[in-house]
Amino acid sequence: MSLQQAPPSRVFVELVPWTDRGRENNLVSGGETLSALRRPLSSAQAQTSSREVHVSGTAEVSASPDRAQVAVRVSSTKEAAAEAKKSVCRRLDYITQTLQQQGVQSENVTVTKDFKRVESAYHMEAEVCITFTEFGKMQNICNFLVEKLDSSVVISQPQFYHTSGSVENLRRQACLVAVENAWRKAQGVCNLVGQTLGKPLLIKEEETKEWEGQIDDHQSPRLSSSPTVQQKIKSATIHAASRVFVTFEVKGKEKKKKHI
Repeated sequence: MSLQQAPPSRVFVELVPWTDRGRENNLVSGGETLSALRRPLSSAQAQTSSREVHVSGTAEVSASPDRAQVAVRVSSTKEAAAEAKKSVCRRLDYITQTLQQQGVQSENVTVTKDFKRVESAYHMEAEVCITFTEFGKMQNICNFLVEKLDSSVVISQPQFYHTSGSVENLRRQACLVAVENAWRKAQGVCNLVGQTLGKPLLIKEEETKEWEGQIDDHQSPRLSSSPTVQQKIKSATIHAASRVFVTFEVKGKEKKKKHI
């Protein structure tokens, strides 16, 4: 009676010695084996070689815009040049005083003026560009100016954006969180198999992604044509993702010495 031949075995995990990393590029499938895999390591090689665990880590972080800019425009058209200037400057002074009273710093306010002749009249226009870091204060000031000034004063919709430093910090945070997730994964694997996680041997960021959030498509036409402040903030929110590959050294559990 003949014995049935056992099916070929497959190796799905291998602890690769650091001194023989060339074997990582050799693949074994089915019952095929390579001669290099048949040779056992000598005792000297086994003592000097290190074992590794290879893991990947991913992370996704997001940041809302940290700046907003609003433009307030004041204009007047009069037959006399002095009257046009007086009308604009009076309201312009009121706007700048309001900003000072609300604690807006002068370096965050830019004023430009334009004066020209239109047919037989004079036209003057001034624009106040204000940069805000506190969005609640921005809304309060804009609402106050709309209430106190006439229709000749036009306040633009806020434009939200990110400073270059905040974007760079977001990229850095995504990478660090991905590395931390990879470390936690490797720590869990070592704990499961009764080993101790050693120092990292290789850290490589393999992929990064960035994108801006968009307002949901399931909105009524009225809302989508005139988005709210919160919808604008959501649309300007930046997301960053990172994927890293990390190789850690694996150490055996240290035996506790018995004290006599």
